[in-house]
Amino acid sequence: MALADVNADAGRRVADEITESGGRAFFEPVDVTRAADCQRLVERAIREFGRIDILFNNAGIIRRATVLDLSEDDWDRVMAVNVKSIYLLSREVIPHMQKAGGGTIINTASGWGLAGGAKAAVYCASKGAVVLLTKAMAIDHGSQKIRVNCICPGDTDTGMLREEAQQLGEENSRFLAEAAKRPLGRVGTAEEIAQAALYLASDASSFVTGTALVVDGGGLAGSV
Repeated sequence: MALADVNADAGRRVADEITESGGRAFFEPVDVTRAADCQRLVERAIREFGRIDILFNNAGIIRRATVLDLSEDDWDRVMAVNVKSIYLLSREVIPHMQKAGGGTIINTASGWGLAGGAKAAVYCASKGAVVLLTKAMAIDHGSQKIRVNCICPGDTDTGMLREEAQQLGEENSRFLAEAAKRPLGRVGTAEEIAQAALYLASDASSFVTGTALVVDGGGLAGSV
């Protein structure tokens, strides 16, 4: 497994954990908004493993603001991390999947890529773009046996969710309680989102492509 992130300490720690548990992994410090970094990552992955069967585009950031309050720099940064990164890494990986006879690409979108949310203009715009980019890629590369799907998580118990509370100036426990107001009565876990990614990466989803898989405890059940 090839791991990439701007957080080098965390990335190396995860790679070490995988290796110590009997797997094979390396970490490469990468800014996924930079074409040269993405190229370097993919070239190393090919050197290490010979092929790439699965690409999981999971980088993402959020800025909670209306278009009136959002800076141009924040707009550009969210779009670069959430959307451009998928384009850059897919552009590097797809030729190798074509040579290998197929593969699967999983993009992380959001429930807010299917329905809008308050004070999240650029995040909603970026995740809506991920959903349609996923569908377009599935059409373009299905004949090459490359499946392309995305996951649309609801509020999930991660550092990013707590960062949202900070950006909005809300108390953390109150913010999380509001986020849990969905049919299953709680926020999701990172492990639950990972299970969805595992399904899309596996042969269990061999006839699934172009799909936006909602994993949100029923949060969107009454809206889309």
